[in-house]
Amino acid sequence: MSATTLDPTSALVVIDLQKGIAGLPTVHPSDEVIARSARLAAAFRARRLPVVLVNVTGGAPGRTETSRAGGTPPADWAELVPELDRQPGDILVTKQVWGAFHATNLDLELRRRGVTQVVLTGIATSIGVESTARAAYEHGYHVTVATDAVTDLDEAAHRNSLEKIFPRLGESGTTAEILALLG
Repeated sequence: MSATTLDPTSALVVIDLQKGIAGLPTVHPSDEVIARSARLAAAFRARRLPVVLVNVTGGAPGRTETSRAGGTPPADWAELVPELDRQPGDILVTKQVWGAFHATNLDLELRRRGVTQVVLTGIATSIGVESTARAAYEHGYHVTVATDAVTDLDEAAHRNSLEKIFPRLGESGTTAEILALLG
């Protein structure tokens, strides 16, 4: 389903476009996801709509069957990619788990601004983006995913999120479609 509308109080939420993640091998090239996210960010800022830039600096402590990266990440691992052109008015959310709502001030920051809809971009589709989309939906926000501004480390997981999960949580559309809805 293509995105049909954007609320007048929509916010862009950009997930984990940071140096340590943007360099990982992904299904779709990270530089294209970054460029589209940057275009959306510029358009939201031009309309004085909130832009939320999310990075991750930790991980949930629970046991998993999949091994996690060990060791100390490089000092700039959590730095946002410069192409996002972070502005003083942007909201920065640093998270410790997959989703941007859990144990952060994201919901409070959005509600203070009267936001009723979020547009999501970022890496990884099936992890940070999907977790944030699920929580946004559960918090009562309208959810739109920019389908060509998300990517994943795993093609099947990416496709599952786009085809099976996101349609149950909201709408989706390409960057061009979302820009057209912004007017």
